[in-house]
Amino acid sequence: MAWSSLVTRNTLRAISAVGSRRLLRRRRLFSVAAAAGMTTKVGVVQMTSTNDLEANYLTCSRLVKEAAEKEVKMLFFPESFSFIAAKEGESLKIAEPLDGPIMRRYCSLARESNMWLSLGGFQEKGPDESRLFNTHVLVDNSGKIINSYRKIHLFDVDVPGSMVYKESNTTAPGNQLVVEESPIGRLGLTVCYDLRFPELYQILRFKHQAQVILVPSAFTKITGEAHWDILLRARAIETQCYVIAAAQAGKHNEKRESYGDSVIIDPWGTVVARLSDRLSTGFAVAEIDLSKIDSVRTKMPILMHRVFDSCWKSSCM
Repeated sequence: MAWSSLVTRNTLRAISAVGSRRLLRRRRLFSVAAAAGMTTKVGVVQMTSTNDLEANYLTCSRLVKEAAEKEVKMLFFPESFSFIAAKEGESLKIAEPLDGPIMRRYCSLARESNMWLSLGGFQEKGPDESRLFNTHVLVDNSGKIINSYRKIHLFDVDVPGSMVYKESNTTAPGNQLVVEESPIGRLGLTVCYDLRFPELYQILRFKHQAQVILVPSAFTKITGEAHWDILLRARAIETQCYVIAAAQAGKHNEKRESYGDSVIIDPWGTVVARLSDRLSTGFAVAEIDLSKIDSVRTKMPILMHRVFDSCWKSSCM
């Protein structure tokens, strides 16, 4: 039965109004800190997940506790933080809805540590038995899931000198962009292979006013060596956003190895946090300063100089 037949138009308006008021309250709260010139300490995680759910959780739990001791307010985990399959079909077997027991444990971790967590991508139960969603989940410091983004661009690639990947065999693509207010600014959510599609990041910045863009990833060793750093810095420079990229690192099993190199990049394209060892498990810390975003954007106002939004045809040039 259609939603419109179940809920009256007035009820829908009321729901929309309540949601809008909540969003405005969050924006006002976070805007006060930005206006005061406050910085916020964040951490970007690097880890080597396996097909052991419990071992991965214990690693994440330890890192959250260590980050809390360093007064980190928001911690960013890589793609597949909770599970990386060793055999075909394993990910489908453990996939759960976002209100399932696996994600509930991580929500409890956020609440107990009083810390926002970026968790992505998570193996969310998909539209049918043969596919899951690769989902980036944002949890606030009360343990509530604030928003989630289902990865749009799927990794169907023949990696030179390596193997053929076909993510679409077991994963359904998302179809919605996601931005969300947070204590460190307006977040744009992406996952891994999305990084190669700059138009997504342009939309997040210029259409949805993102200030910090998240790229949790599990780049292959070969593609990471060739493109990881340059792609991330390019996305930061062209959007004038902070880019926070948590990475899987090292060998997960006999068949799969990730590049690593978790980083935080400022809106000028400078790496401001990076682990000293590209393959170690841990986290790097940086201060997010929204006034730096404003400074870069004021001195180089590319938003004002853009012409292609309203004029794509060559005859307009």
